[in-house]
Amino acid sequence: MDERLKKLVMEAQQYASQSEERQHTLNQLIDEMLRSRKICRPGSQPLSGVYQEIYQQLREQLLHDVDQNLGQYNAQRTPVREWANEMRKKAFEEVLDDAQLKKLALEAQRHPPNTESRQQALIELVNAIVLSGRLCHPHRWISPNDFYALIYEEAVNQTLLYVCQKIDTYDPERGKEQKFINWINFRLDKMVLKCYNDFRLETDTEIHTLANLEDIAQPEPQNILPEMLRECLEEDANNLFKNEHIRNCPNANFQSIALERFSGKSWEEISAYFGIRVPTLSSFFQRNCKKFAPQFKEYL
Repeated sequence: MDERLKKLVMEAQQYASQSEERQHTLNQLIDEMLRSRKICRPGSQPLSGVYQEIYQQLREQLLHDVDQNLGQYNAQRTPVREWANEMRKKAFEEVLDDAQLKKLALEAQRHPPNTESRQQALIELVNAIVLSGRLCHPHRWISPNDFYALIYEEAVNQTLLYVCQKIDTYDPERGKEQKFINWINFRLDKMVLKCYNDFRLETDTEIHTLANLEDIAQPEPQNILPEMLRECLEEDANNLFKNEHIRNCPNANFQSIALERFSGKSWEEISAYFGIRVPTLSSFFQRNCKKFAPQFKEYL
């Protein structure tokens, strides 16, 4: 796929501006860039209504942006896939304004609850919310940054779940400026604080289990607790820790992640090693610290 993208980019660059050959190649390039889009994909039926409208706007926006920026693209400096993803991301953020998000929300309301059509409409809505880049980032005083990223990702997930469960309570005529995104961001603001407080309560236990790895320095000879925790992880007689892994990534299991963290590796280093984002690793790690707390206490 990357080779085809690169070929189309090079062909478009060599044609004169406004020529028929350039326009034809640009259209092929846009088709390729939109092939893996997360919203407005035709299913058993052709696109229609708001989905067709958004797709058409997205295509036109991307065609304009690529045509304007193609001359500055340098394949030696930026991989073609990275460039294409960034162009597509900007086009989504331009097209998915509050008016379009509101239309997607009303489209979801139109379908009866607990039906396949409602579920599909909600998937489109949730993906569009994320792609719009319009979610706020409240309470940035929470630190350190990787901890905020963990809290924020969980808050976003909970907020999007709320949208799916409570979409029928959304009233387009209420709220500040009657904006749909304000309805979501109001919830997200509260959810970040809730996740932050919940996390603090969870970690304020007598032993803190393995969550204390963030604060444990490299073990010294007299520091028995960290060594015992390491032994518990390494022994893993029933493969409990090894069998708990990130979905579709058996190598990224709790045992290996915890031992990497125990050895002093930063989340960024662990992320690079497994090829998995820091928030995903951190969230998985903290959930399983809580899950395996009884095993740690029993071992200690």
